[in-house]
This record gives sequence, structure tokens and C-alpha cells, in this order.
Amino acid sequence: MHTLYNSETYSVTHMLANAESDGKPVTSAIKTEQFPEGVPLMARHGFEIVDKRTGKEVYLDGSWAELFQQHIMAWQVNTPTQEEVEGTLEQYAELAQNPVVVH
Repeated sequence: MHTLYNSETYSVTHMLANAESDGKPVTSAIKTEQFPEGVPLMARHGFEIVDKRTGKEVYLDGSWAELFQQHIMAWQVNTPTQEEVEGTLEQYAELAQNPVVVH
């Protein structure tokens, strides 16, 4: 888990749900002749965007995460202003339905 952005209004965290921790691909417990170490699992990465004003969060994965990743890559090429970043985050935060809960 990596915090990518944190301001008074938004926080963005890159979640690495089943990332490789020891350099080896993540595999399932299912072993086959073709995969004696276990069947490789697809990487499940996503982004959590927290709207601190409303206390709600949204988790982006799949095609939503890919779209958000494109924004991040564009920001690396052309450094945006804080207003531009927060404007984009505001659009995604409109999807937020889940209240932030601390365990």
C-alpha cells in the first residue's frame, strides 16, 4: 500500500492486494502438472480515494483503476497544479458511497 496523494480534502492510496513480496509471482494453492508451484494469480491492484470532507471513500479496480492510472501517468509527464489534481479527484469522489471506517 502506497499513499500517492494527501491533502486537506483528499487522500489517494495505491493498494497492492496480492503483490509479490519476495520476488516470486503470487500463486494459488491449486497445483497442477503445468504449475507445480501453484496456478499464477492475476495482479489485483487498485486505488482508494478518500474524500475527507464527506468522510466517504471509493475503491477503484479493474477498468476504473486503469482509467485512473492513465491520469497518474499523464500527471507524471505534465505536472498538474493542485487544483487540477483535486478537480480530477472530485470527479472520482462523486462515486464514493462507503463511509470511512477505522478498525
